[in-house]
Amino acid sequence: MEAVPARARAYVTCAALGAVCCLPPLPGLRTTWWAVALLATLYASCEHVARRRFDGTFYPVLLAGAFLLPPSAAALVALPGALLSHVEQRPRTLRRIWRAAELVLAVWSAGQVHQALGGRDSVVGCDFPYALLPCAAAVLAFCGVLALLDGGILALAERVPARQAWRGLLSRSLAPIGVHGLAGLMMAVLWRSPFGPVAALLVLLPMCVSWWAFAQYHRERAAHQATIRALVQAVDIKDGYTRGHSERVGQASVMIARELGLDDERVEVLRFAGILHDVGKLGVPTRLLRKDGPLTPEERRIIQLHPEYGHEMVRGISFLGEARAAILHHHERIDGSGYPYGLAGSQIPQSARVVAVADAFDAMTSTRSYSRARPVAAAVRELRRCAGRQFDTEAVDALDRALARQGWHPAVTADDPAAGPSAVRRPHGAAQSVGRGTP
Repeated sequence: MEAVPARARAYVTCAALGAVCCLPPLPGLRTTWWAVALLATLYASCEHVARRRFDGTFYPVLLAGAFLLPPSAAALVALPGALLSHVEQRPRTLRRIWRAAELVLAVWSAGQVHQALGGRDSVVGCDFPYALLPCAAAVLAFCGVLALLDGGILALAERVPARQAWRGLLSRSLAPIGVHGLAGLMMAVLWRSPFGPVAALLVLLPMCVSWWAFAQYHRERAAHQATIRALVQAVDIKDGYTRGHSERVGQASVMIARELGLDDERVEVLRFAGILHDVGKLGVPTRLLRKDGPLTPEERRIIQLHPEYGHEMVRGISFLGEARAAILHHHERIDGSGYPYGLAGSQIPQSARVVAVADAFDAMTSTRSYSRARPVAAAVRELRRCAGRQFDTEAVDALDRALARQGWHPAVTADDPAAGPSAVRRPHGAAQSVGRGTP
């Protein structure tokens, strides 16, 4: 996202100004500045490791600062780590400013809540279990501010529908940040105890173990992602039609899924389903995929086996979930005339109905050797004409609404004639009423 919308830049600017307002009056602030410097350095170090090695973030030190220091001083702890953090996507400066602003606001809010409930006194006096109450309230405030700000940036920068931008942000963050809050509370209590700051740093050891476990999971997931990319690249080489097509179908599937209000986990699964829907073509003879002219009935039956081939190929990838059903059934039709099993209506899994619409939409809006691309509006009209018979009406309506709001800006443009000699000779995935049809 290099081209950040003006409204998103204005939103980041407002958040940054709000963060600046949380910092004064620092000159007259009575606090232990060496503690602020130590916590800031510790947070910056932990954040650097977390982002570089684990692609995550590290909150215990920030929350410990909120429990130990005045709110304005605690907010300062976040600044060095956020402003110096590793950022891969551009614009990097704007992203760092945004990260610093939201963390300053979140830590300041958590510190205010913790202080208002007498949390600092309970930490100093090791007053358990009462100390847990202000700690829990502070963590809730911290999560609430992050969720509020993140939802706003999703709506403005990523153009996620407003009614979906904030959905699940708070509930998903409560458990992991709650664990970080407990670690931060233990750090604060030990810091104020006779054992001092050195003992407080020992609390980070179990957190490092948990980060190591998370890293193992992250590496396993990255291996799955690499497997998916390899499968798609293999299909691209075998059948030039799919070059770029799979990624675009995944993109359109995500647009439909979000418009239908599906949760983030299912949206991700549908993205995988769209990307992998044609993976079964690896089991189809290349001569059939590249054949000029019409197919014989026997050749058509062979190609129609590709959904079952694809299902078998991905059956062992457990995290794909319902994506496997989408791969198997994306050529079923609402009226029961599709394949491989002739399912009809609600018998067809929702994931397959979504991918079927995305597949046909991209086929119609892509330029091929056999036909020119249709305008988006014409493709939507064709989908609507076939809705209720070939395509799911709800999925078609969702795509129409998403396109009206976001437009169609496919991230992959591998249809360019310069893409290579493997020019496509026959369409796959479009509605039979479009072009020469699908076997």
